[in-house]
Amino acid sequence: MTGTVRDRRAVRVAAPPGAPRVDGGPRTTAVVGAGIAGLAAATALAERGAHVTLYEREAYLGGRVGGWHTDLFDGSTATMSRGFHAFFLQYYNLRSLLSRADPGLGALTRLPDYPLRHRDGLHDSFRRVPRTPPLSALGFVALSPSFSARDLVRMRPAAALALLDVRVPDVYERFDGVSAHAFLDRLRFPRAARHLAFEVFSRSFFADPRQLSAAEMVLMFHIYFLGSSEGLLFDVPAEPFPTALWDPLGGHLRRHGVTVRTTTPVLHVTPAGGGGYTVATQGEETRHDTVVLALDTPGLRALVARSPRLGDADWRRRIGRLRTAPPFLVSRLWLDRPVAPGRPGFLGTAGYGSLDNVSVLERWEGESRRWATRTGGSVVELHGYALPEDADPATEAARLVEQLRRVYPETRHARVLDARHEWRGDCPLFPVGGHADRPGTRAPGTGLVLAGDLVRTDLPVALMERAATSGFLAANALLQEWGVRGHPLWTVPDRGRGRLLRALAARGTD
Repeated sequence: MTGTVRDRRAVRVAAPPGAPRVDGGPRTTAVVGAGIAGLAAATALAERGAHVTLYEREAYLGGRVGGWHTDLFDGSTATMSRGFHAFFLQYYNLRSLLSRADPGLGALTRLPDYPLRHRDGLHDSFRRVPRTPPLSALGFVALSPSFSARDLVRMRPAAALALLDVRVPDVYERFDGVSAHAFLDRLRFPRAARHLAFEVFSRSFFADPRQLSAAEMVLMFHIYFLGSSEGLLFDVPAEPFPTALWDPLGGHLRRHGVTVRTTTPVLHVTPAGGGGYTVATQGEETRHDTVVLALDTPGLRALVARSPRLGDADWRRRIGRLRTAPPFLVSRLWLDRPVAPGRPGFLGTAGYGSLDNVSVLERWEGESRRWATRTGGSVVELHGYALPEDADPATEAARLVEQLRRVYPETRHARVLDARHEWRGDCPLFPVGGHADRPGTRAPGTGLVLAGDLVRTDLPVALMERAATSGFLAANALLQEWGVRGHPLWTVPDRGRGRLLRALAARGTD
């Protein structure tokens, strides 16, 4: 496996031109937030000779894909996280970032399938679906038991033609005003297939399809089905996130002179007299020439509120209106016996109440496999997305366990030796009509930029790939101010993949 393989029609986004490195004295940058976006920005700047200080409130790197140690009932130590993440092959810029410390991406391992299962007995799989568009979409329909002949007759193919030529930002102009749920209604998309396929995308945003902008779901369809030939194949880290990904990347940053300051929350940022910014932490204020704000939605809102001189009034109001997706729950269970041998490493679920997927970690993660081998047990992780704001976490955790026992009946007899439950509500929400409010990379003023999956990029990227891409874009914006060459980026095709598909899409708008 390598980090350099891309779809042959991938689009190269040229880097801003300039000098190869920072010249004429050091340039200092504060990167606030060490999630994927902040790590990408810090890497891109440090590799061009900037002096970077990376501030992170937690004790670990990786942000929402980070991990931390926890002591188990038997005295052993495990690494806990906020749950499963799929590293899709279309994540070109994220994979480029990881390859800085792991050129062959040997820390990632491929899962053989993306299986989906409905309570009514329907099963879908992406393993046998052709990967060449448009055969990918047609093959999924042909192979899926979720599509009956009657369903296909009822569908409105003319309404689906827009999917054949997705462009950014045009997709937001056309579909941001309607919900993902309403868009599927417009297509008369079969209910069973909706649960097993399209809602997988909306749930990836931790949002109910009735709240999610259809533009985001349509963009995801383009990224995975009709825009690229990689399909829904994905990798996962072969060890916990810190070991596989962030500790090596942290070493790469330090070798490039980055000062990494974990457990150091930033209290406020203030424009400094004569240019630059003052970054305040507990008991310390440090001046930097430039600042990258690479925070999650609640963190960005709070920091801007505590920094009244940042930006202008309109920008601050827009930041204040950013919303978070409903809360989600990750439950990891250490069981006293294994699940059945044929269970996949990852399974998407529908119709089982709040349970959205099940992971059997010892199928692909070394730490869990070693624990399971030593004890004869199993490490199982459950996800429940878009839960009610006022739900009781303990009640929801009990429900996930009960639903697991319906999905994998052999777990009814398993004893839970230990458990960890993560209740979180800090992912960005992309609501209907909300795209115009989302901030772009550049903030008002000189030397202040934003990064994160909440940021508008005007490129066909989403989720972790949007975070990584936005970090590189933020760094490129600062490098351009300094007259320094930026970093090239890659995306899936930024329009319909072929002339025929584009022509069909145009007929749909006639």
